[in-house]
Amino acid sequence: MDDDTNRQDDWANTRDNRLPTFTEVLARRTRPPVDLFMFYLFLQREGAEDILDFWLDVQQHENLCRAYFKDVRKSGRTIREDWPEYWEFARRRGSIYGTVVGLNPQTGTKRSTVSTAEGLTSGDHNLSLSAGGDEKAAAARSPSPRIASTSPGTAVATEPPRSTTPFSLSGRTPTLFNHRRASRAPTIIPRTSAISRLDLIASAERIFFRYLSPAANTVNSDENHEIYLPPALRIHTFPLSSTHEPKTQTEMSSLAQIPDMFHAQKEYCFRAMEQDAFPRFLRAKAFGNLTPVSALVRLIVGLIVLWIGLAVGFSLIFLDVHPKSKRFFLFIPFTIAVLFLISHQYELDPILVFMSQSESTPFRTLTIREPYVKKLLLGRAIWVSVLVAACVTALTLLFWAVPGHHL
Repeated sequence: MDDDTNRQDDWANTRDNRLPTFTEVLARRTRPPVDLFMFYLFLQREGAEDILDFWLDVQQHENLCRAYFKDVRKSGRTIREDWPEYWEFARRRGSIYGTVVGLNPQTGTKRSTVSTAEGLTSGDHNLSLSAGGDEKAAAARSPSPRIASTSPGTAVATEPPRSTTPFSLSGRTPTLFNHRRASRAPTIIPRTSAISRLDLIASAERIFFRYLSPAANTVNSDENHEIYLPPALRIHTFPLSSTHEPKTQTEMSSLAQIPDMFHAQKEYCFRAMEQDAFPRFLRAKAFGNLTPVSALVRLIVGLIVLWIGLAVGFSLIFLDVHPKSKRFFLFIPFTIAVLFLISHQYELDPILVFMSQSESTPFRTLTIREPYVKKLLLGRAIWVSVLVAACVTALTLLFWAVPGHHL
């Protein structure tokens, strides 16, 4: 734990003058309020957390496959001897595990030979594959420009189209916060025994029926969530079963595609999140510290208090209450009202910022620990405070200066 904290400190020091990248967030190299947990909550409020769950599950699946290949090599066997069908597939079509299985990178593979999982540090990778581990794999490198559609029968090199369509086809309404889903690790990699090919099939089968099968949108909605993919990347069938070993030549050919089966879809999801959701997440958390619900509550309370302050102010004027200095007490409702209204407008509460707090869920906060984000929020909080003080001063002096007139 101390080593992880020290690594985070080192990574944070390199970001003193910039915002974190999406890769750093997925790799868990950032701190609140721009860490992976906060990004998950942000997607969850939009009802689009399934795309991140899918990315994490596929990352874990690729970690499982990588661990299988490493175990084979540690046993003294080569991948070519242990799994000739996969070796032939990887040699002809390319594989993201090229460096792990020992393929010569100069052979000109069609597929990128570097997986996003290589972005993990050795410590993170070992953690995700430890005995009884419950780790959501969370690391990524820049997506490769050449990735393939990996339906069970074909693997076609293509550039995935970029889309502005919604992340999820689940049809669910956005949720504020679901504790059960937020705390759930989507895939668990047991290491109590050696990893077998059936384990690889079971991992891929779980991902397919949960996220890619059309039935995932209708059956057992708590555990199945179909995500949007462009037609070129959709996988319509899963020809294998985790209940028995493949025996026929067709099944062995399909088995050879299991390690790389979802990599193209995973990279498409990476691009979709990086280009769409992540910039909005940074705007919400690096330049503000309120959730939409909390900001809305502030708007309502601010309007009510402003109405009360104006009512009291006009009453003091039209009743010509003396001494006139009593009108200065109007600064109390005006301060509350203006503070809440401007906080809603900027989605930033300066009081929380000065306390180094940012909301994770409505009215629940955590400490701001990312250095550059803290600097940005502090600057905006000072500006909001000056704006609030100016507006309150103007309103108070205006109501004080107006001559009284008894009706």
